[in-house]
Amino acid sequence: MRGASAQLAHRSRDGPGIALQTSGHNERKEAMSHTDMGARAAGAWLAIASFILTVSLLFHGPISPDFGTQMDRIADGSLRWSIAHWAAAAALSFFAVASLIMLTAGSRLTREWWMLSAWALLPVGALWTASTAVAEATVIFNAAVTGNREVYESWWMFAEGKANGFAAMALAFTVIAANEAWASHSVTPHWASRIAAVAGAASVLGWVLGSWLRFPFGAPIWLVGAIVMCLWLVWFGLSLARVDAGQASIQRDAPSGA
Repeated sequence: MRGASAQLAHRSRDGPGIALQTSGHNERKEAMSHTDMGARAAGAWLAIASFILTVSLLFHGPISPDFGTQMDRIADGSLRWSIAHWAAAAALSFFAVASLIMLTAGSRLTREWWMLSAWALLPVGALWTASTAVAEATVIFNAAVTGNREVYESWWMFAEGKANGFAAMALAFTVIAANEAWASHSVTPHWASRIAAVAGAASVLGWVLGSWLRFPFGAPIWLVGAIVMCLWLVWFGLSLARVDAGQASIQRDAPSGA
């Protein structure tokens, strides 16, 4: 009887411990699944947005600092201009979706304060720039085609102000790419991440030179830098969206004692 009682007591002591261990394992597994799903979903949205924006930028071309010249360009390629900017508005909205998902995923990509800030800055810049794209595809487009210079210049100034969100986006992507370039485990090669970081910084610099200081060579620098940056983002997003990349990210995020 004493042996049976001791065995029951031993089981009663071990029972809660086993239950707690099982519960903790399930909680970690659930958290890891959430991180995996979030990283993959954000990567997919990021890749789609980057691809659409790349195509849009190729059709967009550099911006002329002269109102009259840019107005003539829009009027001459009115259909191309409208399609490119509606596509850009969609892409920018998708960037906002990707960043919001990433901010709630709890992955290594939001572990440091600078990465958290970069992903938080991204939707602000994207939504600012999306309003510019819609204005350029509607009011500015119509004013250029009809030759209404007064309306064109007023709305172009509005669009230029809101388009500063693109510089904020490029800055955010520069930080993200630079972090990947220095990370011990990254989903793209370090050399590619370094090129993307340089391209993002060049896009910011080109925007400042072209839109703020009105240097004619600023717009081409902005455009080339933005296209290279977006091409890397397609690669980066697709890599995050892969199942094995998401699982590897979870393994890096998990505490060593887990």
